[in-house]
Amino acid sequence: MTEKKEIIIKNYMEDIVRKNLNEQLEKRDDLCKCELCKNDIFAYSLNHLPPKYVVTDKGHIYTKLQEMEFQFNADVTREVLKAIEFVKKNKRHE
Repeated sequence: MTEKKEIIIKNYMEDIVRKNLNEQLEKRDDLCKCELCKNDIFAYSLNHLPPKYVVTDKGHIYTKLQEMEFQFNADVTREVLKAIEFVKKNKRHE
């Protein structure tokens, strides 16, 4: 009898955006870095980027290779920076 493996579907874009966001936040001293603002930036970025769902290790490897492409990184950085500016101007707290 074979065991069934649990299938996990993950939006790999979340990892990519989180990494990029953390890199951008380290460089900036002009914005709020509270959890609410960071989560708003994270969500805004993800809503403006295509999802990258993976199920298998093969899918994970394909997405990792795509992540290394210059244009892919530029797209993620552009959206994270747009999100930072949007949240900076529209904070949901004082």
